[in-house]
Amino acid sequence: MPIEHVLVVEDDLHISKLLKYNLQKAGYKCSVVITGEEALETLNNEEIDLIILDIMLPKMDGFDTCRTIKADALLSTIPIIILTARGEEVDRVVGLELGADDYVVKPFSVRELILRIKNVLKRNPVDHSEKKAVLELDDMVIDIPRHRVLVKGNIVVLTSMEFNLLVYLMRTRGRVQSREKLLSEVWEMNTEVTTRTVDTHIKCLRQKLGSAGHLIETIRGVGYCLRDDT
Repeated sequence: MPIEHVLVVEDDLHISKLLKYNLQKAGYKCSVVITGEEALETLNNEEIDLIILDIMLPKMDGFDTCRTIKADALLSTIPIIILTARGEEVDRVVGLELGADDYVVKPFSVRELILRIKNVLKRNPVDHSEKKAVLELDDMVIDIPRHRVLVKGNIVVLTSMEFNLLVYLMRTRGRVQSREKLLSEVWEMNTEVTTRTVDTHIKCLRQKLGSAGHLIETIRGVGYCLRDDT
């Protein structure tokens, strides 16, 4: 059984060192970051089983960090224990309403916290079995689980429909897709859309992809094709 990985989000160096030492002693793998932004970056790049989250963080506070995590379909199942000096009832209520699984007030007992961690992990095991689906072509990378597209390492902001269209073209690259086929597979033949809708989305997609836009070819009188050769 793999070692469970706990992410500590805490800007107090003394507390973060204390937590890391005791978590590792208890048999957990532990990573420490000091900001909410760093926490989100870590969550997108590593498999985390539980988060210990302070509220009073620089820039993005713990509440906003918790809200962001729980709003992300790929991260929302990761359990969160809020560990903070803010012990007012209103803070507890807000934290739990945002989706935190437990709320611990400083000063705290390390032994009790580790027991809470064990209980939360037992109730909410995180499934990492699903492999990440990442599609690559030339300078373009489509990270399906994170719903993210990069061209030459830069993030390209797409609408949900543009993303779905690009993924479908990528999965069928090298094969011409008629407008009707794209409507059927991507839009699921919504009666409110027409073949012109496909053309409009392709145009916007090419513009947003910049230097990678040329990969989407127009096959006159038929439809579109994502080049299989670069």
